[in-house]
Amino acid sequence: MNKLLQYVLAGSLVVFSVGASAAELKVGYVQVDKILQEAPQTIESGKKLEREFSPRSQELDRMQKQIKDLQASLDKDGLTMSETDRRNKERDLSNLNLEFQRKQRELREDVNLRKNEELSVLQDRINKAVTSVAEAEGYDLVVYSGVAYASKKVDITDKVLKSLGKK
Repeated sequence: MNKLLQYVLAGSLVVFSVGASAAELKVGYVQVDKILQEAPQTIESGKKLEREFSPRSQELDRMQKQIKDLQASLDKDGLTMSETDRRNKERDLSNLNLEFQRKQRELREDVNLRKNEELSVLQDRINKAVTSVAEAEGYDLVVYSGVAYASKKVDITDKVLKSLGKK
């Protein structure tokens, strides 16, 4: 019986000490989606990608206009031109359409690849900013997502945004 009393006391002591240390725990929460929308780096990244892919996008616009013009010419003059000319124009139109679709697919793939690269860099910067804020303000735990509820007093999103250069 004496042994049982020792275990109960030891168990009570452990529960009490865990409860006491949990009361001192400083927890923070960060809204990643808000940071990704409002961080100045996100806007800069979007502009950078737009500048990078603008020439290829403009080339696709020109090709699309060329396809429309060729199609309009075929529709308008197709009945009056010779069979050989019509076949040649149809073949040119088909080749141009295939090239347009290929270039469009390549551009889309390249844009997605670069977006992912830029997002990775941004995520690293966000993680560093969160760590910086957490260490500077003495947080023991900062969570990103998977949280059912977080009160305003544990939300440090604005502080992280400030650390990233916003506000």
